[in-house]
Amino acid sequence: MDMRKTVARLLAVLLPLALTACGGESGTATERSDQIPGTQIHLSDSGITVDGEPVSGDSGAPVYAAHDIVFYLEGQGFTYGEGTAEDEHSQSEADAHTVVHIAAPGTYVLSGTLSAGQIAVDLGEDAEEDEDAVVNLVLDNAEITCTVAPAIIFYNVYECGGKDQAQAEVDTSEAGANIILADGSENTVNGSYVARIYKSYELNEAGTAVTDSKKLHKYDGAVYSKMSMNIEGGDGVLNINAENEGLDSELHLTVNGGTVNIVSGNDGINTNEDGVSVTTVNGGRLTVTVDGSTGEGDGIDSNGWLVINGGVVHAYACAFSQDSGIDSDKGIILNGGEVVATGNMMDAIDGSSGQSCAMFRLSGRGGTAYQLRDGAGSALLEVPTANDFSILVVSAPGLSEGDCALYEGETLVASAQSGGMGGPGFPGGQMGPGGQMGPGGQNPPDFPEGGTPPDKPESQEPGQPPDGPAGEGSPGMPDGQPPEGFPVGPEQSPPDAPEGSGGQE
Repeated sequence: MDMRKTVARLLAVLLPLALTACGGESGTATERSDQIPGTQIHLSDSGITVDGEPVSGDSGAPVYAAHDIVFYLEGQGFTYGEGTAEDEHSQSEADAHTVVHIAAPGTYVLSGTLSAGQIAVDLGEDAEEDEDAVVNLVLDNAEITCTVAPAIIFYNVYECGGKDQAQAEVDTSEAGANIILADGSENTVNGSYVARIYKSYELNEAGTAVTDSKKLHKYDGAVYSKMSMNIEGGDGVLNINAENEGLDSELHLTVNGGTVNIVSGNDGINTNEDGVSVTTVNGGRLTVTVDGSTGEGDGIDSNGWLVINGGVVHAYACAFSQDSGIDSDKGIILNGGEVVATGNMMDAIDGSSGQSCAMFRLSGRGGTAYQLRDGAGSALLEVPTANDFSILVVSAPGLSEGDCALYEGETLVASAQSGGMGGPGFPGGQMGPGGQMGPGGQNPPDFPEGGTPPDKPESQEPGQPPDGPAGEGSPGMPDGQPPEGFPVGPEQSPPDAPEGSGGQE
């Protein structure tokens, strides 16, 4: 099966059916959805229809509805899972949600509004190795809200990758999980998450509790896939508003097109197989803003590689935590596209990157529009920001090797060297005001992993770098220089984090 050809054929049908916000020759959104090939699922709180007929309640049907959502139940105690009181939900809240189950391969066109529900794709336990177990979800002016779990979840579909294949280049064109944004559509997903629920709990002969702490359920994102996933689209829009993480895959994620806007409480995007997962951006426009409601969060976090080949990527980490706009355990490769990333930490840019980038250190204010200029003063790139930050990374096709500077209006705020990878965590081995950072996003010595600087004043304002204003170095790194013997270089990566730590499954 050539999923790339399948998706291309589908998009060829979708694109001519574009409908402007004011209406157009193609008629209403419902009429337009009927022209898109595939099973038509119209969402409504008053009744869901499938190809114009009321949705089935029979679990043997290809599409059926039930009130069986997976969630973290309140009052279960420590043997149930790792959730806190904030993660718990009542049975009545869960029962208010309608799950639209998709249990057969194919293309499904979703339109309408479901204010308490979930789209759940599960083609069975054998689907992972079945090349035909592919589902295309076409979002055509759909709005889905779930307050107890992901609003869209892929459980079992074909897995095109392998967890034993660790490499930066992956081909997900035949992935079983595909989300396609109908051209001219605007879609909204408001989602929650499910904290880790243990596989089993029992008492041994002595009456002591024995818990199998392996994961039965744990789904962090508002849009979540247990298998590799693709996002496709022309000028369709997907807005994701997430209590915890935004867009997650347990293996690989590829964004090929469309406009995706994510506002999340934790990582905006997370691919979470340690040392294997690859997040790839080939096109489209991706804007990720971590709102800080959980106290932390990277803009884009890959537990393997992050590869940006094209498109526009704006990623804004939590304003006050030690997180990065773009974060990767194995390496960040920038080959093309426009990249603006803000945060308070920085991961290494891989030396194999095909496009220049620059990193600045400053006390940046969210909402400020900056401008990147070359050494001659010519404007290269407009740099919008959303959150306060102390580290800014920019990359664009027009950025060549050499001096560059960041301006706010006509005021110079920072300068740096752009170019190929040459030092600890950013190109050219240079930095704006301040000094060098540690390799691969690692915290420097005396800086607790994943935490805040020691003895950080409670009054420290968001956007300020650790241990003092920008330009005074970092804790454990006087004058911004790494201590003797501290490893540097793009090949370094942080040690494996324990299971259950931030960004893990």
